[in-house]
Amino acid sequence: MARIKIDLPGNFNFTCQVPVRITDINYGGHVGNDTLLSLLHEARMQFLSSLGYTEMNFGGTGMIMADVAIEFRSELFYGDIVLAAVTPGEISKIGFDLFYKLEKETAGTKKIVAAAKTGMICYDYEKKKIVSIPAEAKIKLKD
Repeated sequence: MARIKIDLPGNFNFTCQVPVRITDINYGGHVGNDTLLSLLHEARMQFLSSLGYTEMNFGGTGMIMADVAIEFRSELFYGDIVLAAVTPGEISKIGFDLFYKLEKETAGTKKIVAAAKTGMICYDYEKKKIVSIPAEAKIKLKD
């Protein structure tokens, strides 16, 4: 069976911390796959905020997530603090990739718990159509 393998970039230009809440825990006693996607969303929102943007105002346009790939590597439990790193990847005329490295620290050692990549597309919600990345936003993504 083919498995998803995400080749993470060597450098990440943004990091934040996201705590695991009790409501993030599933019947297996750990963070579920649906919640891991929510942790990526939180990391993405904090990354965009660091650039002065939101998903609904990305330099004057909105954005949607066109695709996602997640490589699960280890469990997360209630009380864990996720160290989320985010960095842009390939940038095209209408969208860009974001890479995510989620880690937790145990006994002074960091361990990757998940690697992910999302494809983000710029979107005009009023006109219901895909649009180009605003020039200013493209510059900030490349910095």
